[in-house]
Amino acid sequence: MARAAILDVDGTLVDTNYHHALCWYRALRERGIAVPLWRLHRHVGMGGDKYVAAVAGEEVEEEHGDGLRDRWEELFDEQLDGIVPLPGARELVSELKERGLVVVLASSSISAHLEGFLDLLEVRDVADAWTTKDDVDESKPSPDLVEAALEKAGTRDAVMVGDTPWDCRAAAKAGIGTITVRSGGFPDEELREAGALGIYDDADELRRRLDETPLGG
Repeated sequence: MARAAILDVDGTLVDTNYHHALCWYRALRERGIAVPLWRLHRHVGMGGDKYVAAVAGEEVEEEHGDGLRDRWEELFDEQLDGIVPLPGARELVSELKERGLVVVLASSSISAHLEGFLDLLEVRDVADAWTTKDDVDESKPSPDLVEAALEKAGTRDAVMVGDTPWDCRAAAKAGIGTITVRSGGFPDEELREAGALGIYDDADELRRRLDETPLGG
């Protein structure tokens, strides 16, 4: 049995992926940059430091990157009251802890957003530790976030739980596997190609079927 569970937050524990995509869409459109929402969604889970160049190109990043990130943050702040936990999210965190695993929430969110999510999920007294963007130099798919979470867990005997191909790739670069959930909106084929060890609808199904995963036992 793995000794640590490294849990992504956005799209895995809280229902935010489409909020992120819409806020990026609006921030870009305000500057006259049109990127289809489907393309923006496919890059959700990639950190903001890489996101603009990935969806709109290096020229847009150089000219507008910081401004777009600032505007995205403002727009996302306006959505916070409408964000809810995904089914079974807190129960999954509690179950993993009850099974004796070290539980670290691996978020690249800014501190203000993560603080809100921790309260929303009611897991401050359950999770052993969590990360924010301040803990890393580069975001997913670079492994920095996973490495920071592993350091906080105090072990490399771990499995990640995520919802995007970016989670799988970052974890693989850090030398650990990833169990994925569909609640982030990515198709099974993409998750499998990125190396997912298993795919479940959401945190609730994963919790109910935990014994069949590397986190079970």
